[in-house]
Amino acid sequence: MKRILIIQTSTISNVVLTTPLIEKIAQHFPETKIDFLVNQGNQEILMGHPKLNQLYVWKRFTNKYKNLIRLILIFRKKNYDIVINTQRNFVSGLITVLSKGKILRGFSKNPFSIFFDKKVIYRINGSHETSRNLALINDLTDKKYVAPKLYPRSSDIAAIAKFQEFPYVCIAPISNWGTKQFPQVKWIELILSFNDNWIIYLLGSKDDYEECEEIRLHTERKNINNLAGKLSILASAALMAKAKMNYVNETAPLHLASALNAPINVVYCSTVPHFGFGPLSIHSKIIESELDLPCRPCGLHGKHECPLGHFDCAHSIDINKFDKP
Repeated sequence: MKRILIIQTSTISNVVLTTPLIEKIAQHFPETKIDFLVNQGNQEILMGHPKLNQLYVWKRFTNKYKNLIRLILIFRKKNYDIVINTQRNFVSGLITVLSKGKILRGFSKNPFSIFFDKKVIYRINGSHETSRNLALINDLTDKKYVAPKLYPRSSDIAAIAKFQEFPYVCIAPISNWGTKQFPQVKWIELILSFNDNWIIYLLGSKDDYEECEEIRLHTERKNINNLAGKLSILASAALMAKAKMNYVNETAPLHLASALNAPINVVYCSTVPHFGFGPLSIHSKIIESELDLPCRPCGLHGKHECPLGHFDCAHSIDINKFDKP
């Protein structure tokens, strides 16, 4: 087996949760060249990965279909022995089939799965997403579990060195999904429960900067630093790896922590751990409401705002449930 292509053009979270396939394939087939396709904007998370041969990026925000055709033509020339699709949508299935890989693998829920040589049933039954992904190659390798793993570059490590002179904690308070995001007032309450000597770093993308700044200003703490948009995603992950504790929503930073075994407290608002996207770090804790809410969960990914207007799944969470640094 000379070449394998892995397709994951969804979110950064999904890319991280697909990395166990890279580790497992490299372990069992060290001579095989592993290529990986990601969506535009997500390539940084795999930059410099020592076990990848080639990282392909689907530039879907400019000339979307032209770039899609270009990629498919490249893949056809590669003569992949196996193409593994970890998604369940139309476009990923189309890429898989048109790649002309010798063996096609993916989930049975993909609309093109009728053309797959190996189909795996995708079940939300409490198993972790990483285990569901690994099921795509269990028959090629073994059934042993492998955790997600990321590889921060030397430049990422150098970028955070100045922030690591003293003990610190990290907080990633923002989510693209409104009902996955712990309310600003609750983050502020949590921060104010910490000893005021702790150095706190607020993490996120450049789009998160303003909201993080509001939290920083409302706490009136001198040791809070807003780093949203100031670090690469791998640098942020490396910073989290050495933190005394990390506090996050059930979003991408959670999976960054898992991939580097960073200590973490993760807040579940409208979603639930049973969906299979929970923390994998040795030192991890799930924080969620103790109320028996008939409306929770309100969806697999949450919603932009609480459909019922009360957001009790978040506001009812007791701050004292968090591990203090």
